[in-house]
Amino acid sequence: MRAAWLLLPALAALSAYYVYLPLPGTVSDPWKLMLLDATFRAVQQTCHLIHYLRLSHHLIVLNYIICTFDKLKSVSSEDLTITDAVFDGVEVRIFEPPRKRDEQLKRSIVYIHGGGWALASARTSLYHNLCRIMAESLNAVVVSVEYRLVPEVCFPEQFHDALRATKHFLQPDVLAEYSVDPSRIAISGDSAGGNLAAAVCQQLSKDEHLTVRPKLQALIYPVLQAFDFNTPSYQQNMNMPVLPRYVMINYWIDYFNGNYDLAHSLLINNHTALDVGEALSFRGRLNWTSLLPSSFKKNYKPLIQTTGRAEIIQEIPALLDVRAVPLLADNETLQMQPKTYILTCENDVLRDDGVMYAKRLENAGVEVTLDHFDDCFHGCMIFTIWPTDFSAGVQTRNSYIKWLDENL
Repeated sequence: MRAAWLLLPALAALSAYYVYLPLPGTVSDPWKLMLLDATFRAVQQTCHLIHYLRLSHHLIVLNYIICTFDKLKSVSSEDLTITDAVFDGVEVRIFEPPRKRDEQLKRSIVYIHGGGWALASARTSLYHNLCRIMAESLNAVVVSVEYRLVPEVCFPEQFHDALRATKHFLQPDVLAEYSVDPSRIAISGDSAGGNLAAAVCQQLSKDEHLTVRPKLQALIYPVLQAFDFNTPSYQQNMNMPVLPRYVMINYWIDYFNGNYDLAHSLLINNHTALDVGEALSFRGRLNWTSLLPSSFKKNYKPLIQTTGRAEIIQEIPALLDVRAVPLLADNETLQMQPKTYILTCENDVLRDDGVMYAKRLENAGVEVTLDHFDDCFHGCMIFTIWPTDFSAGVQTRNSYIKWLDENL
């Protein structure tokens, strides 16, 4: 009995040590965020153990856990018709508000979910409920794209899936089938989905055969570059819950079907050193010392290696492929982008990706709204349902939907 009394405090101390993380004082719901992060870390570590034992790929196991407990069927109601369909070989989930008797055509959003190109689904409750709320709040048709995931496929297949589904929907006869106004369509996504949405928008802007083009793009804490893993936000938030820097680097490696042995070289920017000729022409497009405001730069210094490893780019040329890293697009492409909304969070390694893209688009003459939240963290917008309900989630979601309502 005495041993049990000694063991309980020890277990409590170990649990507190595992859960606790020093967080900035501005983060909303800090203890809830610590618990969420500890749960996610524990699940990830279990999945990595399974991977190490060669029982299955860790991402397959992790996504199985997420989807097994969280997938929702396409159940319609009086307020919304929800159906699953296939657009040019790509699965989608469609949310349609009821047609009113005197109503004209509806506006629409093509939504691409996040998850590091490897996790989640249009059918999980987090994204199902987000798209449902968007459809109801905006009285809009929402098409949620169920693109294929890592490790089943790697870049560029996720991009191709998102592009094919979007182009199929933009066909005039398909828009007519869903009673959508061709002049009021937005493309949107969060995190890796924001990456795909930006890349799809850029590709569509170059397609001379399109008769319908998106009016808007709305990017939620998007991941837009793998050129520099030492921007101020990467340095400031390297150990931030949900998406620490090493996890984001591993997502990139998985997306490109690369080798984890490259992680450290990527972390210290060896792949874009001054002696890596392939990277030189892109350096001016991602100079954060000129693209970020002083309030974000703070006292952080650029990490530019003089000599690096050119073989990394030769092994993974996609690191400089604008279909994967939209922030590296040329100015001519940026000039053709639609009116843009970018949401960023202070406590997020990807903050500067979004801020730099907003500045480059603005410099190219595009109308941009940069919606920055000082107390929010990466991924927060989908966390609005108990037990992962955060005030940051409701706050960012409401701001995002408000902008869409006023501009679409």
